[in-house]
Amino acid sequence: MRLLALLMPLALAACLAETPPDPGTDIAPLPPEGSCGAPELQGLVGQPALVLETMRFATTVRVIYPGMAVTMDYQPQRLNIEVDEDKTISRVSCG
Repeated sequence: MRLLALLMPLALAACLAETPPDPGTDIAPLPPEGSCGAPELQGLVGQPALVLETMRFATTVRVIYPGMAVTMDYQPQRLNIEVDEDKTISRVSCG
């Protein structure tokens, strides 16, 4: 019983002595900037928001109107299209 009591701290110390895993090894790399297609769609800025009804997109699209609640999560492949009070596209970006 005494031997077990002496070996227990050694066993616990061996568990604690392990090197923690590198936090950067299990994180997927971010896609390249503009992977949502925003750079190619900058021509939409200044256009009426109605043009979006005639378009099809190859990625997830979020149209953001003034005062609209949106999540703060960043998704590099998601296309964000911001519309101003005049219902004109004011910004096209990834996220």
